[in-house]
Amino acid sequence: MEDLTLTLILLLLTAGFMAGFIDSIAGGGGLIAVPALLLAGFTPVEALGTNKVQGLFGSGSATLAYARKGHVDLKTQLAPAALSAAGAALGALLATIVPGDVFRAVLPFLLIAIALYFAFKPNMDDVDRARRLSPFLFGLFVVPMIGLYDGIFGPGAGSFFMLAFVTLAGYGLLKATAHTKLLNFASNLGAFTIFAIAGAISWKIGLMMGAAQFAGAQVGSRFAMKNGARIIKPLLVITCMALAAKLLLD
Repeated sequence: MEDLTLTLILLLLTAGFMAGFIDSIAGGGGLIAVPALLLAGFTPVEALGTNKVQGLFGSGSATLAYARKGHVDLKTQLAPAALSAAGAALGALLATIVPGDVFRAVLPFLLIAIALYFAFKPNMDDVDRARRLSPFLFGLFVVPMIGLYDGIFGPGAGSFFMLAFVTLAGYGLLKATAHTKLLNFASNLGAFTIFAIAGAISWKIGLMMGAAQFAGAQVGSRFAMKNGARIIKPLLVITCMALAAKLLLD
């Protein structure tokens, strides 16, 4: 699906920018990008593969922005990032075996639960809290599990990373957002590799949307760093509820 009209291309670029902006703050960029690709006429597999290409630009852009401001130390997070990528690559391989309906049936209720948690939990701010799991165990078990899910199904992976960082690693919301973007970049890279090998990517559209998403993520990450938890929290709640509603209505 390469022969698109100028109007459709402009709409896809707009979707890419908005996906990058939202994803850099609260995750859920695929909620915008994937439906836009499907509406443009791409098959579901092409839409997922192409979304991983442009998602690399958005998550990579946000990761660099947060790292430059000291919200995430890239060197110390290389091992968890590698495990996230490996989990996502395995998940993408399993995607042809595990029925997507299993995740589609359960995911909306998990997302609603996450939204309610962030909406009503007191003291949800940018201050770090008590850690419930050591960094070693968190990286060894939690990170690859979420990466595996991202490769198999995808929607909501950022929300799961956010929840894990806040509840298990004890991170404040801004720090959790920064680290989520790094691990999202890694999981996108792992799944992207498998989709590329399978030939399920529209490179022209993926790269064009990627450039737009890169710009959107730069704007969004700066907005998040300026406003912190007061903007991250409501956007995270809205994103989780919107994704849950879409999955229930599909």
